[in-house]
Amino acid sequence: MEFNNSPVKRRGEVIKAIKGTRDILPPESAVWSQVESVAREVLHLYGFSEIRTPVFEGTELFARGVGEDTDIVSKEMYTFGDRNSRSLTLRPEGTAPVVRAFIEHQLHRDSQILKLYYMGPMFRRERPQKGRSRQFHQLGVEVLGSDHPAIEAEVIELLQLLLSRLEIRETELLVNSIGCNCCRPQFLRELQAELAMKKTQLCQDCNRRSETNPLRVLDCKVKSCQSVIESLPSIVEFLDDACRQHFDQFLGYLQSRDIDFRVVPRLVRGLDYYMRTTFEIVSPGLGAQNTLVGGGRYDGLAELLGGDATKGFGFALGLERIILLCQQDGYTPGMIPPQLFLAPLGERAFNKATLMAREFRHQEIHCFLDFVPRTLKSSMRLANRLDAEYLLIIGDDELRSGKYPLKRMRDGAQILVIEAEVRSRLRSIWED
Repeated sequence: MEFNNSPVKRRGEVIKAIKGTRDILPPESAVWSQVESVAREVLHLYGFSEIRTPVFEGTELFARGVGEDTDIVSKEMYTFGDRNSRSLTLRPEGTAPVVRAFIEHQLHRDSQILKLYYMGPMFRRERPQKGRSRQFHQLGVEVLGSDHPAIEAEVIELLQLLLSRLEIRETELLVNSIGCNCCRPQFLRELQAELAMKKTQLCQDCNRRSETNPLRVLDCKVKSCQSVIESLPSIVEFLDDACRQHFDQFLGYLQSRDIDFRVVPRLVRGLDYYMRTTFEIVSPGLGAQNTLVGGGRYDGLAELLGGDATKGFGFALGLERIILLCQQDGYTPGMIPPQLFLAPLGERAFNKATLMAREFRHQEIHCFLDFVPRTLKSSMRLANRLDAEYLLIIGDDELRSGKYPLKRMRDGAQILVIEAEVRSRLRSIWED
């Protein structure tokens, strides 16, 4: 790597965030914290435990697990070589790393069914657009160890509860079955034959996919291909008895939970490891790129990655898109206001205030201490801007007497308290 040894410019040129990345600043960061907190509450309610995997993995993990002919692997990954010439990739999705960790650490020994979740950044080199960046964040869950369709309905039930608690209501659940390795080959032959007759109507990528991975054609977002896709055979017509029964049971569990859904026969996911149940939750508030959540069953993924046969089902939710919807609904919490604003008048008072602030914080009191010398009038203006509940005045007279004026900011009501009384007074004062 070469470095520019020229003197650092002090003015003019400003270093900015890389295209496709962004800083999450207050007060928006408060929305992120709230969404993550609500998500953890719901996930823990359903018995999920958190897993944290590295942000980069060996490239072969995604090439083998996600699929070399997918857009993610062929076009979008950030891949680089390390000093040992090993190819590494910033993770573009979360399921393959979780299954890799499941195999590597033999987590199947701990439980018959393992419920895991993750939250963190993913990386894809896509065209930046609303709700989609090159570094983006996902919340994902993975249930490993069972292929029961009731598990699938429970995971979607979890999602419905999460969206409800976040007050996101205008959504639609789309579901499909893409069959398994037993019944899918016949469908793929029929699909490939149809695509061969419509090559002139398809985009360049779809023509390539029609030869290498025809199922991916159904996931094409190019507008000119949509009428062709609508005319293609439906995979639901080719399901064998086992896949048909599994799908019918899944729909029955949704109905018994009063979860509305729409069967979309050409719904597939953009990753090769999916089989049987696939689903999306879409929201009209997101515009053209309206997918909020996507997921499905991936029973063969562990074997592709060198592990024992393991059943799996999960989803990934785009946190940026959740935040967009929360903000569209007017949810914009600001900075958490302090309960107590300390207003020291003079250097002796400031030194005392630093020790008082430490003690109050140990008592779980959210207090604010400014490090800029201020008059009492200036301190009160700042306390109002911060929306502080109370202000404690600390001056030379107060230090001598040991009694401090405690002022309620919303109406100016004031009493004298000693330092040891502040915590109890904040809890009980003016409650009547």
